[in-house]
Amino acid sequence: MERSSGGKDFSELFGRLRELMAPVGAGLVVARDVPGDYYVETGWVRDDGYRGFFGAVQTRRRYVSYHLMPVYAWPDLLDDLSPDLRRRMQGKSCFNFTSVDEALLGALGALTERGFERMRDSGADVHPRHRWTPPNQQWI
Repeated sequence: MERSSGGKDFSELFGRLRELMAPVGAGLVVARDVPGDYYVETGWVRDDGYRGFFGAVQTRRRYVSYHLMPVYAWPDLLDDLSPDLRRRMQGKSCFNFTSVDEALLGALGALTERGFERMRDSGADVHPRHRWTPPNQQWI
């Protein structure tokens, strides 16, 4: 069970958010999948071993975070974001939740899929090309 220091159980919320990221994770690289921490990387690896980051679901002390790097790389993905989901944003690519909200989870799932499709269709990674990456390297 994932509990915050205040005693609130976030395991159901974590599970629901993980379900949104899992279909994308199946097509990428799941680096961590343990209670409270689901971390997805892209297939792109720099010469020094750094892996590109797609997203993560992580239980924090007072909330569960949903990180989604494609919205950082392509901010236009946020153009039609609902005001309610935008209020959950912390920074440029993170959404924080304290409870399950079906409408917001549905919108976040759709946003995650659009982000994955954008990354896949662009032939790019969500990170800028590193100076050591050969120009013809396939990233995904």
